[in-house]
Amino acid sequence: MVAWVTGTRTDAELAEGFARGDEGCLAEAYRRWAGLVHTFAGRALGDASEAEDVTQEVFVSAWRGRAGYSPDRGSLPGWLLGIARRRIADALRARSSRQDKARRAAGAVVDRPGGDPVDGVVDSVLVMDELCALPQPQQQILRLAFYHDFTQAQIAERLDLPLGTVKTHVRRSLGRLRTRMETDGDGAR
Repeated sequence: MVAWVTGTRTDAELAEGFARGDEGCLAEAYRRWAGLVHTFAGRALGDASEAEDVTQEVFVSAWRGRAGYSPDRGSLPGWLLGIARRRIADALRARSSRQDKARRAAGAVVDRPGGDPVDGVVDSVLVMDELCALPQPQQQILRLAFYHDFTQAQIAERLDLPLGTVKTHVRRSLGRLRTRMETDGDGAR
């Protein structure tokens, strides 16, 4: 194994310190390997902005999940690239989902049989209005899910909430939105 010395620690010392939770090792690991992760993500995604986001997510995930890292099982940069692969896959799925939603939305407005395209805009405004009426944690979770294409696991990680709590908020929020939209729809008829 080649020991790179760009800071004061060898790779092995850096990995051990990172696993123990030494914040100085986190900073040094970022300086040492963020470029590697960013290049890897940039080549896979073809978008510098997305690559920057993925790079940040990789280091946040690595730091939060450092208890699961063992220097005996592999190198720290190898582990970081493994996390990067998963984050890249998430980013590609989110991109595909955004593109699908945009195509469906465009089709719904254009292809609405016998309907006025303005109805689609009105529906969007009504949904946004109802979303704003939800309590803050539920509102924030739905915004991350539907406007930023985060998975429930990503939302839980980002907001530092248990996954079950996020799932419960989503289920309750969608139920409330459905009830409010049905009630408002019946009143308007």
